[in-house]
Amino acid sequence: MPSDYKQVEEKMRKIMDSMIEEFGTIRAGRANPTILDKIHVDYYGTPTPINQMAAISVPEARMLVIQPWDPSTIKGIEKAILASDIGINPQNDGKLIRLAFPPLTEERRKEIVKTIHKYSEEAKVSVRSIRRDAVEVYKEQKKKSIITEDDLKDAEKEIQELTDKYCKELEVTSEKKEKEIMSV
Repeated sequence: MPSDYKQVEEKMRKIMDSMIEEFGTIRAGRANPTILDKIHVDYYGTPTPINQMAAISVPEARMLVIQPWDPSTIKGIEKAILASDIGINPQNDGKLIRLAFPPLTEERRKEIVKTIHKYSEEAKVSVRSIRRDAVEVYKEQKKKSIITEDDLKDAEKEIQELTDKYCKELEVTSEKKEKEIMSV
């Protein structure tokens, strides 16, 4: 496989990784520290991720506990969580912040599944876009007589195989996340 294909595959892998990261931030009724990854707290004028300011633990299935290393930051962390869109009210006892995850309703589960479908579709569109751009590069090389017609056909076939592989992986990952949401 030429190095050009490696670049195409690397781009597709990044899309896959990005979708998996997005799935990690979806609240599934279970406590998962990754839900806090996108929340930043103003810490002495610098937006800082919560996991760099505090110990985050999961003492039980539906509870996250955040214990700041600097107790003076507890109000800032609480404020950032309230301002975020995770939909959970923090309980602050002065030393710790507790996040209690309510069980998911059937309606909420269906909304989450729709979101999963949306992320999955966007990722597939991105993968196909990478395929289209890569094939265009090879067609351009064919026009300039850099590669032969056979080389172009081979390249299109290889790129299509990569596209199919990643679209299938995206599908499987999406289905797994759906099952997880529906079985919580």
